[in-house]
Amino acid sequence: MSLDALVAYDAHGTSLPMPPRGKHLFGTVTVGERGQIVIPKQARELFGIQPGDALLVLGDEEQGIAVLKADEFMGRVEAMRNLAGL
Repeated sequence: MSLDALVAYDAHGTSLPMPPRGKHLFGTVTVGERGQIVIPKQARELFGIQPGDALLVLGDEEQGIAVLKADEFMGRVEAMRNLAGL
């Protein structure tokens, strides 16, 4: 589903399909002078982000930026290492 379709979704009378389960559009944020952003409250609550949490910022020049909790990422890396026998 395109971002345009997700933004234009109207559950009451359009022919657009229901947005994919688990996909969210939390709105926009403004980048401060020092590069900081405020993660919307709904996103923080959904993903359990608390003050003091370490976040990992990943980037792909073609797809954009992703932000995720560092401890969850490292847990996944460790699980993959264990599966590979490293």
